[in-house]
Amino acid sequence: MLFLPNARPEPVPVFLLLNNRPATNTDPTRGQKSEFWPAEDLIARGYGIAALQVGDLAPDDKDRFREGVIRLFEGEAAGPRASHAWGALAAWAWGASRAMDYFETDRRIDPRRVGVVGHSRGGKAALWAGAEDPRFSLVVSNESGEGGAALSRRNYGETVERINESFPHWFAGNYRRFAGREQELPTDQHMLLSLIAPRALYVASAAEDLWADPRGEFLSLAHSSPVYALWGEPRIGVDEMPGLDQPLLVGRRGYHVRRGVHNLTPYDWQRFADLADRVWSPTAARPATPR
Repeated sequence: MLFLPNARPEPVPVFLLLNNRPATNTDPTRGQKSEFWPAEDLIARGYGIAALQVGDLAPDDKDRFREGVIRLFEGEAAGPRASHAWGALAAWAWGASRAMDYFETDRRIDPRRVGVVGHSRGGKAALWAGAEDPRFSLVVSNESGEGGAALSRRNYGETVERINESFPHWFAGNYRRFAGREQELPTDQHMLLSLIAPRALYVASAAEDLWADPRGEFLSLAHSSPVYALWGEPRIGVDEMPGLDQPLLVGRRGYHVRRGVHNLTPYDWQRFADLADRVWSPTAARPATPR
């Protein structure tokens, strides 16, 4: 699904949503309008907005997730898999890159200004898509929690054990080995966020979404600072978490924790567009050469 502003002579920047909710949230007829995908709001700000259904890439089902694109690579075999084999999140991220392939062919779109956005499980996939594919110049994680932006070693809210009990098909089997052993993880989520440097990165939380650990999401962003600093980006301190509804924009990174529950709202989208205004404007400075 792709909407673009009318009468724009130059190629436009685009936000791509990895939609983990029903397709009615991105109704192309606009007979149903969902705040989850406020297309008109983004068009009014001069941005294109796109969406893909993650279930078309890999069904969000522990027994059926291999029925999507994974079978293109593994065939129809239903037997045991390697412990490092990809899961549904990686398949969704793979699909985001295939959408990017298309954007590069459409002369109405500026492929240098494409952002990938995801909420909750979609946010986990968006981070992985951004880490894997440097063509995404902006990556947005909205309340992605455990396995997304939140630090696993904090062991707060959803845990490695719980998420693998509920959604084992999202991850490689190796992840389950660290259930109850978070302190033994060789990596944590701030390292995933650091892989996006020096590109733009926005992490968003909600005050009532303790399951996703807002503090852990912010700390992950703050701890990506040493890598962003290699490109001259300013530091975000661990003690600089902003108050409710007080967005923080520092260089090419942004964060907010808004009032309310686990959801993707027009308020969130407007904040993502604020960072895009900063980094995608014609006068915006490009990332420096790493030190």
